[in-house]
Amino acid sequence: MALPQTILIRVTGQDRPGITTELLTLLSSLDAELQDIEQVVVRRQLTLGLAVSVPTGKDLAKEVLLFGWERDLDIDFEVIDSTPTQHVKRHVVTALASELSPSSLARTSGAITSSGANIDRIHRLSRFPVWSYEFLVEGADPEQLRASLMDVAAQEGIDIAVQPHGLSRRSSRLVVLDVDSTLIRNEVIDLLADEAGHGEEISRLTEQAMRGEIDYSEALKQRVQLLAGAGVEIINRSKSRMVLTAGARTFIRTLKRLGYRVAIISGGFTHFTDELAKELGIDHSYANKLEVVDGVLTGRIEGDIIDPEAKATLLESIALNEGISLEQTVAIGDGANDLPMLQKAGLGIAFNAKPVLAGAADTSLNVPYLDAILFLLGVSREEVEAADASDLEAQRRIA
Repeated sequence: MALPQTILIRVTGQDRPGITTELLTLLSSLDAELQDIEQVVVRRQLTLGLAVSVPTGKDLAKEVLLFGWERDLDIDFEVIDSTPTQHVKRHVVTALASELSPSSLARTSGAITSSGANIDRIHRLSRFPVWSYEFLVEGADPEQLRASLMDVAAQEGIDIAVQPHGLSRRSSRLVVLDVDSTLIRNEVIDLLADEAGHGEEISRLTEQAMRGEIDYSEALKQRVQLLAGAGVEIINRSKSRMVLTAGARTFIRTLKRLGYRVAIISGGFTHFTDELAKELGIDHSYANKLEVVDGVLTGRIEGDIIDPEAKATLLESIALNEGISLEQTVAIGDGANDLPMLQKAGLGIAFNAKPVLAGAADTSLNVPYLDAILFLLGVSREEVEAADASDLEAQRRIA
């Protein structure tokens, strides 16, 4: 007795509603067994692939070709191996840049291939504020894949991230951000220093600490001591000069819509982070507390300093209290003091970071838009804009 053949049916042509439903209904009437299906629409052009098992004696090809002719679709067939596809470890490669040329994408796909991987799917995530594409690849050695792509990123001047493909990526539920030069464009201690008249000296210490050249806690103590005697009004003047990083509101708003918990852990000061947390609806906020007596800064910090190890410990504590595994956490920072926190998280992202951090993080992002991180999480720009439009419509109805 002849065994059923397994046939790959490829359908291409102008997309319209109902094609997939009608074809599946036809296949059902022919007693074909569906083994796999994948559909992509690019600029209203349909590409539909179906792997089906065809019972002996059924003239499936004739019926499907007639189906295509009636709908002005191109259809071809290929007999394929009936052995089910074996599970292969997959990775997601995300390429981002202000412009992504065909040459850059060609070199990206070439690096994927040369590392021994196969590209299953390519999907555009955004055209604004940056271009980004997501490649779903399988069969690669992760280290070889990452090394090949990092070479391309450096040569092309683009950002490329490599992540395991799986449930943990799609279900990350805690995002922890550094504040200075990450959530905001400023370094708060430098704002305070400028208001207190010690800008140049404190700025130099800040830069050395962020590059990991001097001990973070000692550098912070030295900088805060230089503020001693300044009136508390310098805090309010510094607050007025804080500038959110481009895309910060969109980033936080979208994370909250997706059900993420969001935290900020800063080596800065509570006078600033508490206000940011309230303004943006952030769930957890930790920072150092400047000591103020009779309206004057004493030049000391109250309690323990939030140093690099404390940042990592706080991330772990927040995740535990929220019932979220570390694998489902994302940490974002820019300086050497963020390294332990990024290493503790399931995904550590160096955002416009100093070299010491960029070289050690899971992935590095060098575009100036915080909401571009959404694309690393698999969220498309169209999804963000659709959610914003839906919220605006709901607000109009309420009004």
